[in-house]
Order: sequence, then C-alpha cells, then structure tokens
Amino acid sequence: MPSITTVHESLPYVDEEPTPAAREAALALISAERSLVPDDPHHALLPPPVPEITSSRYLTPLLQSELSRLASSPDPSKSKLSALDLSRYEALEPPTLPANSTPSEKLAILSEALSRAYTLNAYLSQRRQHLALLDSYGKNAWLISNWHLEGELKSLEKELSETKRAIDVLTLQRKSAQDEAGPEILGLEDTWKKAVGRVLETEAATEELRRQVLEARRRAA
Repeated sequence: MPSITTVHESLPYVDEEPTPAAREAALALISAERSLVPDDPHHALLPPPVPEITSSRYLTPLLQSELSRLASSPDPSKSKLSALDLSRYEALEPPTLPANSTPSEKLAILSEALSRAYTLNAYLSQRRQHLALLDSYGKNAWLISNWHLEGELKSLEKELSETKRAIDVLTLQRKSAQDEAGPEILGLEDTWKKAVGRVLETEAATEELRRQVLEARRRAA
C-alpha cells in the first residue's frame, strides 16, 4: 500500500504564527474528530502496519534453543556456550598409563594423545603463520584501511555540505517567492473577506425582506 504522498504547501513567511490559544483549540478539534473515527491501519494512504516481531520468525531452532538455555540460567552472563571444545588446543600433559592396562588399551591411550598432539601442532603452526603475516603486513593493511575510511569520510562530509547549501539556497528562494507573492495574497484575502461580508449582508437583508413579506401577508389576511 502506498504511503501518504500529499504535500501541503505552507506559507511561513506570509501567514501569521497562530497564538498558543489558537493552536490548542485546533489540536483539541483534531483530537475530538480523531476520537470519533479511529484510524484504519489498512487505509490506502497509510503505511502498512508493522507486523508483530516474534522470535520464531527470525531465529533458527538452534538460536531459539540457545536463547532458552540462557533464559533458564540463573546467571546468563556466566553461562558460556560449550559448543567449541578449546581443550584440544591447550598444552598437553604426558599421558598416564595405568599399570594394569593391556597393550591394546595403552596403544589406544597413546594414539589419542598423539592425535591431540597433531591437532595442537597444526593449530600452533597456523597461529604462528598468521602472527608472522600480521607482523609483516598488518600495519600497512591497517594504514590503507584508515586511508580508505578517511576518503569515504571526506566524501560524505562534502556531500553533507553540498546538501546543506542546497537546502539554504532553496529556503532563500522560497522566502523570496513568498515575499513577492505576499502582497497579492493579502490583497486576495482582504477581497475574499469583503465578499464574504457582502454575502452575509445580502443574506441578512433577504431574511429581513422575507420577514416583512410574511408580516404584510398576515396583515392582509
């Protein structure tokens, strides 16, 4: 449905500013009229109503379950997500082999320890490589990123300055146009008031004449 697109021209440089009493009276009339006919949220000239936001509409079942878990926790700030097992990246201690374990059990324990050692070694190797890349190219990448952001900021500031200047120019043009048309508008308003006054006088005279005619007919009868 389309939004309201009607633009009501105002004449702030010609019309007199309403007094506080007049403004309050106008607002009271508007409120009284709106109380008689409630707003239709589905009116063609009004924006569509905002749909009710529900968690099931925007959240996946996994996120809903996580939010439910945090809501049921006594202290949500201390309730950490245990989806990632960080113990595999911690320093390993030599495995302890039970004295009464069989060779196959010892082999399984050592194999698990070796697998964790491979995982830790791969993690540390990748981290060392990333730190080396960050040390070599991180500073330049950060400076280049700042340079791009500074350019975007200057562009936005320039656009904002041009927009403000265009608004000021348009405001001056509008004031000049209204000042030029002000005397004509005031003259037309005065002519309209006089015409309305003459109409009221004509109606009063007509009513008086009608009363006299009725009075004369009543006497003649």
